[in-house]
Formats: sequence, structure tokens, C-alpha cells
Amino acid sequence: MKNIDTTENDDAPTPINEPRLWCENGWTARVIKNADDEGWAVEMIKDGEPEPALVGPWTMGRDKKNPKPLDSAAFNTLVKTASEVLRRHEQQLHATLHKKVVVNTASGRITVTLDIVPDDDDPHAILSAEDAFGEVLARVRVSAGFKLTAATAAGWIENDFRRP
Repeated sequence: MKNIDTTENDDAPTPINEPRLWCENGWTARVIKNADDEGWAVEMIKDGEPEPALVGPWTMGRDKKNPKPLDSAAFNTLVKTASEVLRRHEQQLHATLHKKVVVNTASGRITVTLDIVPDDDDPHAILSAEDAFGEVLARVRVSAGFKLTAATAAGWIENDFRRP
């Protein structure tokens, strides 16, 4: 990868706009040889990230041998697509780590949440319950593998919020 020059007065990297390398606005697009076949691929890397956010096929040029050069329109489309991939990944991760179930009880509606803490050394989860006004009724630490369902939430409530 090329080094990106910065000026002393400006902290923003100087954009690179080359046929196979385009660096701008926190993203790098690099056209690479496709490992799977004879064609070309493009990888999109967000600044500071170790892995590409997106790798996809890239169009051959007119000579049917070399890749089509990157340009501003293609780069902007790639940034939009890669940003969407990252956004969906973050949403999926959030959904995996944060669960919510609402249980109707005789005393009113109770919202039970499970927030998983994926710590390498001490993975765990926090199980909590709030009433309809947002007041915390209980909060306990549970295993990161705890499965929150309507039945487990109702059982926890019926057991006076004792650790499951």
C-alpha cells in the first residue's frame, strides 16, 4: 500500500486517485487480481480497519485483459455500498448482543432485556427488568449463553427476579 502524504498544516490525508488505487474521505478502493479466476476484484477498506468491508468483482477494461480504471463515480458508489455493508453488520451485531421481551403481568407490563458483554476473558450478560414507566425492577448478571424468551422472562419475573 502506498503511503499517504499529509501536509504540516492539514491533518487530512492527500487524496490518491490512481487507476487501481483510490484513497479519499476515509476509504481506500484497491483493484486486485481475483484469486478465484482470471478476472479482477475491488476491495474497499475503511481507514483504520484491518480487513476490507467489501470485496467484489471488478469490470475488465476495453482490452479484456486489464481492469477498468477507478474513477470518482465508481469510487463514490463503492463507498456507499461498503458503508451500507458496515451499517448492516453493526445492526446485526447489535441485535445479537441486545434482546428484549415484553411480558404482561397482573401488576402491569414488564420489559425484560438481555445485554451480552462479549468479553474475551469474562463473557457474561446483564438481565434486567423495567416497569412500564422505565423504573428498573431488577438487574442480575447471567451467563453469556442465557437464552431470553417470553417463557424465560416470565419465569424470572414469577421467581421474584432471582438469578436464573
